[in-house]
Amino acid sequence: MTVLKFLKNNIVMTVALIAAIITSILVPPDKNYVGYFDFKTLTCLFCVLAVVCALKNIRFFYILARKIVEAGGNIRTCVLILVYITFIGSMLIANDMALLTFLPLGYYVLSTTKMEKYMEVTFILQNIAANLGGMLTPFGNPQNLYLYSFFKINTAEFMGIMAPCFVVAIILITLCCLVFIKPEKVILQRQQVNLPPIKTILYLLLFAFSILIVFRGIPYWTGLIVIPLFLIFMDKTALKAVDYPLLLTFVFFFVFAGNMARIEAVRTAFSYLLSKSTLLFSVASCQIISNVPSAVLLSQFTENYADLLVGVNIGGAGTLIASLASLITFREYASHNPQKFKHYIITFSAFNFGFLAVLTLFALVWNAIF
Repeated sequence: MTVLKFLKNNIVMTVALIAAIITSILVPPDKNYVGYFDFKTLTCLFCVLAVVCALKNIRFFYILARKIVEAGGNIRTCVLILVYITFIGSMLIANDMALLTFLPLGYYVLSTTKMEKYMEVTFILQNIAANLGGMLTPFGNPQNLYLYSFFKINTAEFMGIMAPCFVVAIILITLCCLVFIKPEKVILQRQQVNLPPIKTILYLLLFAFSILIVFRGIPYWTGLIVIPLFLIFMDKTALKAVDYPLLLTFVFFFVFAGNMARIEAVRTAFSYLLSKSTLLFSVASCQIISNVPSAVLLSQFTENYADLLVGVNIGGAGTLIASLASLITFREYASHNPQKFKHYIITFSAFNFGFLAVLTLFALVWNAIF
């Protein structure tokens, strides 16, 4: 029953596991399976997630965000700050961790100021900000980290590819905040929370260490030694809190994608579709199987990493399953508003497909011009 509950609570991982098992029947395990796995990506994800969990445990992000929110004098400003925090946070600590960190803060701000009527739109805009804000950096989204490592993309080139859509995303998110949130005055209750200085400094150093690994400044395998060693003594709970189902999801999709790439009929079909429009096909793929597995799978069939990178990032908008992070937001909102989840899905879809349409059109026009 425990195993079944674990599989049910991590449905995307379960689907990835089933896909890996089915394709393993079509392509029986052999020595080539070892080549499926991108160990650097898995290591980088683990290191960043572990350190972020440690920082969360000392309430570092909560305190940082609260101080910024306190600077706002009305609910519109507060929501703008919350959305921008999530936007920037996703660039630094990955989109799913940004949502896990800042969605509770959004709930706290709205509930204590009696502004729950803006919870739905705030959560949706935070979700969009997390998915689209993370597109700029190699470690902002899991699929970015994978493609950055898989294609060995130069960091400056990576950011240059994503910058145009990133700027448009900022403009769209800001406009939505201005249009849908009224500037009603709010007052937050004061709460004294102190950071432990030694742990704070150490964890920030470990975070910098993790980022150096992502940028290939340090051999990735050192992260598996240094970070667990420190956290075992400083905060064992951080190691336990790592999103291991996300790591397993990558493992299973590596197997699935590797096997699919060895099926000739699949190779022919995917190669043909990607040759017609890597951007459009990758965006469409995200709506059905999510952006992370789309990145892993489609990377086996194209060398056009620029369009693939843009496609699987803006493709994170759209359906509820287009991004793993969107499921985090849905779960958080439903926990506070169990009777309103159907209305949430409708509103979520309207916002997300609007963003998806504008960004896809912009990307196509940008490619045609430049």
